[in-house]
Amino acid sequence: MKSVILLARRASLAPIVLAALALFILMVMTFADVMLRSILNAPIEAATELTRILMAVMVFAVMPVISARGGHISVDLTDPVFERLRLHNIRDGLVYIVCGVMMIWPVQRVWVLAERWRSYGDVTEYLSIPQFYVGWFIAAFTAATAVVMVITGLMYLLAPRLLERDL
Repeated sequence: MKSVILLARRASLAPIVLAALALFILMVMTFADVMLRSILNAPIEAATELTRILMAVMVFAVMPVISARGGHISVDLTDPVFERLRLHNIRDGLVYIVCGVMMIWPVQRVWVLAERWRSYGDVTEYLSIPQFYVGWFIAAFTAATAVVMVITGLMYLLAPRLLERDL
């Protein structure tokens, strides 16, 4: 089981690299757009649509990783009580499972929207990139987040020792 977890941790680098690459492209594009706009009065016309696409890639690519590592925002007002009663793993497991199951609804909605965009033939304004690709990407990574959250919740309930970082 430890080898599976180690493999999953190594595989989690791929979406992080994808998000970092999207951020780098976004930074270079923004720099070029500002320079071209200021110096030559010739902005990159497709900058807005590329920014939207790259922001979606950055946010949704790392969602499964952030969720699995517990890097999301949480309120810890009740942590001392749950830790004193040694119920923190049960609480965390149930919260992860409930949140993972609730992620199914956004997956379905985004998938329906992406299919609608595909059926209408919606494309971006300047580059004519089909918009349903971005919708499919968002739906796929949201679905991956749901699966990761349910698995993480089950691990909190059944094998919390395996979630420790020193493995």
